[in-house]
Amino acid sequence: MDGFLTVGHPAAVSAVHAMLGSSVPHAILISGPASVGKASLATDLAAGLLCQGASGAARPCRTCRSCRMVAHGNHGDLHRLAPSGAGMQITIGKEGSPEPGTVRHLVSELVLLPVEGGDRVAIIRDADRMNDDAQGALLKTLEEPPPGTTLILCADDEERLLPTIRSRCARLRLGTVGARDVERLLGDRGLADPPTAARLARLTGGRPGLAVAYASVPGAAPIRAELARTLLDLQAAGPATRLSAARVLQARAGELAALLDAGPSPALDDAASTRRAKGRGASGAAVAAEPDEPAADDDEPGTASKATAKDRRRATSQLLDVWRDLARDLVLAERGAPRTVRDPTLLEELQAASAELPSGAATAFLARVAEADSLLRGNVTPELLLDVLLLRWPARPRAA
Repeated sequence: MDGFLTVGHPAAVSAVHAMLGSSVPHAILISGPASVGKASLATDLAAGLLCQGASGAARPCRTCRSCRMVAHGNHGDLHRLAPSGAGMQITIGKEGSPEPGTVRHLVSELVLLPVEGGDRVAIIRDADRMNDDAQGALLKTLEEPPPGTTLILCADDEERLLPTIRSRCARLRLGTVGARDVERLLGDRGLADPPTAARLARLTGGRPGLAVAYASVPGAAPIRAELARTLLDLQAAGPATRLSAARVLQARAGELAALLDAGPSPALDDAASTRRAKGRGASGAAVAAEPDEPAADDDEPGTASKATAKDRRRATSQLLDVWRDLARDLVLAERGAPRTVRDPTLLEELQAASAELPSGAATAFLARVAEADSLLRGNVTPELLLDVLLLRWPARPRAA
C-alpha cells in the first residue's frame, strides 16, 4: 500500500488494492463527508489504473512516466469534472458542441482513442452536484462505458444522486479520520509541529484535507476563531445589531474561504468540495435566484457587496461550516462534554454561553444550519439566508 497517498482509510485502501489485483468495476462511487480524502483515494485509484511501471495490486508504482503525469495533473487519459458557475453545479452542456466542464463534453472526450494507448479514467468530483439533466446524460455512459474506461464519482451525499446512478456503481464509503492519522499527516508533510497538528486535527474533526488547508495557511485559523467569537457575542445582541453584522461576517468568511481554497494540493483535499450546501431545491423558502455578477447592495468597507454571486455563496457556505461546528460545541458544553469540543480555545466562552441559553436551543439551531445547507444549494439568496439564521440564533436571556 506504499503507493497510495490516502490517509486513514485502511479498509477502503485495501478494497481498492483488491480491485487493482483482480478487476476494477467500470464505475465506482466514493462517498463520505467533505474533506475526508475522497479525491485523494480517487486519484490513487486512477494512478493505479494508468500505472505502467507495475502490475496488479502493486500499482501504482509512483515512479513511472504515467504515475508522474498523474501526480502533476497532466495525464492525457485522466479526465476531471467538477462543479462550476455561480450555483456550483455540474451541468449537462449544449447538445452538439458541449462546453468544457459539462457532462456531455466529458462523454465526448471518453469516446476518443486514449492518448497514451492504455486505460482512461474520469474523476467526477462533487458528483452529487450534478443536476438531474446532467445525471441523465451520464447514465448511458455508466451503463455502456467505452472499452478500458473507468468512471470514479466522488460525492458528499450519495442520496442526492439518482437511484439509477447509484445502482450502476460499486460503492466505497469513507468516514472521518482518526486524530492521530491527521496529526501524522501534518507532521510528515512538515506543515505543523506536534501541538499545532493536534489542535488542527481536533479543530477539523478528522478531515485531513481541511487540516492541510488550515496548516498551509497560518492566517486561516485566527479568522475562523474571530468568526466564532463574533457569533457568540451576537447571542447577546438585539435584532438590529445582528442584521448589521451579517455582511461583515459574510465578507470575513469569504476571506477565510479564499485562503483555504488557495492552500492545499487538490490531489489530497476535498476541502473545496467542501464547504457546500447539501440539498437540491429551496422548498419552503420564498427566495429568488441571482445572476453571477456583483451585488448592488451598499459599498461600505468590509461588506461583500462587490463579490460575485459565486463568491457570496462560497463565503456563506464557509460561514455555515464555522457556525455548525460552533453550535455543535455549544451542545457539547451544555451536556458537560468539554473534552470533545472542536475548539478548546473557546471552551470558557462556550460554557458561559451554554449556561445562559434555553435548554435544547443549541440543538434546535444545529438542525436549522443543516436545513440552511440544503437551501443554499438551491436558488436561495445567501444574504437572506444569513439574515434568517442570525435572527434565529439562540439569544441569551439578557438580550431576549
